Amino acid sequence: MKTIEELEARLAKPSNELVEDIASIDGDIMLLGVGGKMGPSLARLALNAIKLAGVSKKVIGVSRFSDPGLKADLEHDGVETLTVDLLDDQALQQIAEVKNIIYMAGTKFGTTGNEHFTWAMNAYLPGRVAEKFCHSRMVVFSTGNVYPFTPVISGGATEETDPGANGEYGMSCLGRERLFEYFSRKYEIPMVIYRLNYAIDLRYGVLLEIAKAVKSGTPINVTMGHANVIWQGDANERALRCLKVCSTPPAVYNISGPETISLRWAAQEFAKRLNTEANVVGEEAPTALLSNCSKSFQAFGYPQVSLIQMIDWVADWVLSEQGTWNKPTHFNERDGKF
Repeated sequence: MKTIEELEARLAKPSNELVEDIASIDGDIMLLGVGGKMGPSLARLALNAIKLAGVSKKVIGVSRFSDPGLKADLEHDGVETLTVDLLDDQALQQIAEVKNIIYMAGTKFGTTGNEHFTWAMNAYLPGRVAEKFCHSRMVVFSTGNVYPFTPVISGGATEETDPGANGEYGMSCLGRERLFEYFSRKYEIPMVIYRLNYAIDLRYGVLLEIAKAVKSGTPINVTMGHANVIWQGDANERALRCLKVCSTPPAVYNISGPETISLRWAAQEFAKRLNTEANVVGEEAPTALLSNCSKSFQAFGYPQVSLIQMIDWVADWVLSEQGTWNKPTHFNERDGKF
């Protein structure tokens, strides 16, 4: 992939399994918070799956659309858009009912010093949304940050691991889950809690941050020495396919790739491809923020894009100096402050 257009096309290419699932899901699909990193490609993926399935469904994207160009692009591709500030309760109540909701709204970066807004977005708003769409099925984006750090040798937290959020962001996301669970039980809303870390494409993500640091010679601190990643296209597929496995009380799925990745190893792999040396500093801590995603692999199969393929693609992208987003993941934070 050498261009943004090729990247977007790859992200929006549905698998046969997704097409089959979309064909069997009744009703339109609404993405609340479509303006984030994953929302646009998820909307396009849903449209392509609907087209290939030969069914009639709308894909509706809801956002504040601070970037009017994104709104125009999505509409050009066939997404119906609604410009709504979801924290405006009057505007929220005016949104028409749909049968399928993918909830992607939330905030992470800038939490420190703005904790009140973080809690409003991540814990107050979910209750308002759940009441509004109490007759829908819902896939609720969450994060592995609700888990405590686990020993690297353990394979990561499973869905049965007790939450142990580190910092206000993680705690507010656990609040999001609890509010959605409350209303799922109250109204019998079929629901999935979708705990993701970390999605990547070629413009942002853990692997890009490591590759850019390797290329520039910037020191890479590996104290947080391990992580999980998944190709954004695979993560989006799983979000849509989760509409088939919603239940009440909510089903919980960890979503990421199968590897516990050594970031030291990843830096060395990028150094080979970028014809340089990796400037790795620090020593790996015995714990990290890791998720065991075996349950999701049983339900949906393994991701289509392998780790080595992602590394190859990211290295090529960096070598060709294609466009990137200034949206760091802060994957190496150990104090929970974002």
